[in-house]
Amino acid sequence: MMQQPYQQLPLTFEPRERYTFNAFIAGHNQLVVDLVRQMASGEGETQILVWADRGSGKSHLLQAACNLASQSRKTVCYLPAREIAGGSAHIFDGLEQLDMVCIDDIDAIMQSAEWEEGLFDLINRIRDAGKSILLAAEKSPESSDINLADLRSRLGWGPVFHLYDLEDKDKILAMQKRAQQSGLEMTDHVANYLLTHYPRDLFDLFERLDHLDKASMAMQRRLTIPFIKSVLEP
Repeated sequence: MMQQPYQQLPLTFEPRERYTFNAFIAGHNQLVVDLVRQMASGEGETQILVWADRGSGKSHLLQAACNLASQSRKTVCYLPAREIAGGSAHIFDGLEQLDMVCIDDIDAIMQSAEWEEGLFDLINRIRDAGKSILLAAEKSPESSDINLADLRSRLGWGPVFHLYDLEDKDKILAMQKRAQQSGLEMTDHVANYLLTHYPRDLFDLFERLDHLDKASMAMQRRLTIPFIKSVLEP
């Protein structure tokens, strides 16, 4: 299942050009973004863990790191833990041979002895091999539901960062960048409407924007408030 230079698991995962550092709005998270970018470039830290609630941009940040590393012809993989949790921890076997491993939503595999031991061993092997690992979670290692004490310790071997929620002005900029990548123009007025009339986390906002993008292409309509209402509030 290895692919060069960018392995995606499961096979239905499709990398998109939108997952780049240029498209990531850092807000008050510029330090961690810079450190992750350095890691993806083969410099700086060899282990970083970022944690925050859903919609904070963790997945975007990890996939941006994968895309940047692969552009430098590094061998990398992105593992969405929520989607592999039903399988076996043997999926970690041999990953220490890659230049960088990114594992998203590691909370999903906690409290399973097999997965906790598998992740613990993988971190050790990656460290011994001099490679890099980038992890994302919804909780810090100290507050996570981890049974294996040694794993909790290993997760803190590198810097641990909490991603701060974006301010409204940055959420608007993030939506406008996402719309621009899809070939859509989003005015401040339209972005403010989405932000004030729907759930405010970026995960939900981006899902609605993707839905609007498909509807806009099908109906050949611009992003206006009446159009948004007709699609999202039928």
